[in-house]
Amino acid sequence: MKIEYTLQSIVPWGRTLAEYRAMFLLSDEDLQQKILGCGDGPASFNREARALGAEVVSIDPSYIFSKDELKQRIDEVAKEVISQVRKNQEGFVWKNIKDVDELYSTRMGAMNNFLDSYEKGKSLGHYQLQSLPKLTFLDASFDLALSSHFLFLYSEHLDYEFHLKAILEMLRVAKEVRIFPIFTLRNEKSLYLDDIIIELDKLGYRANIVKSEYEFQHGANEMLKIKRSDTLPLF
Repeated sequence: MKIEYTLQSIVPWGRTLAEYRAMFLLSDEDLQQKILGCGDGPASFNREARALGAEVVSIDPSYIFSKDELKQRIDEVAKEVISQVRKNQEGFVWKNIKDVDELYSTRMGAMNNFLDSYEKGKSLGHYQLQSLPKLTFLDASFDLALSSHFLFLYSEHLDYEFHLKAILEMLRVAKEVRIFPIFTLRNEKSLYLDDIIIELDKLGYRANIVKSEYEFQHGANEMLKIKRSDTLPLF
């Protein structure tokens, strides 16, 4: 499945280190590992984690665009997205973020933080123009690969084959994979999830659904955590 990206097709929406910690249950020990963020977009996770000494590489197709282009797109869509959230705020869980105003300030803070580090980060390889399901990294280049708000969320747009190939590619380049959420945009558990877990088991992986500390979509408070079954236990 080939996906075409244009500046007008992306909806930049950056998340923070605190949100990544909650979504993926990232411990201080996890942040000492080499981490790959798949589909990070304009998240401030990379910059914030690196400030704590973490080694993070973020990949995203939107990194084909310049800082000015991304800023323009952020300015175009941010207030419209927030307006839609405000109209439908009863459909969200105000737990990790207390209200719409805090959501807006958190998102804009994260994206501006990202933009401040973007050009230098690209030159240093912190932000790389790559996208699933095919990456250029060598096998086992990372300890941990994360997928935030991409796989499973867009199950109506990305088919089962794409999901399986993408997850196996993440497992090729990283020793462990964590995916959040496992719900779709319709606020339903992805129909691909059970078959993915069965297929991973056949291929020698252990996949567990783990309760997260993050919830914004109602019920979307779990992640999928995957390791090879012949490695140390997940817990």
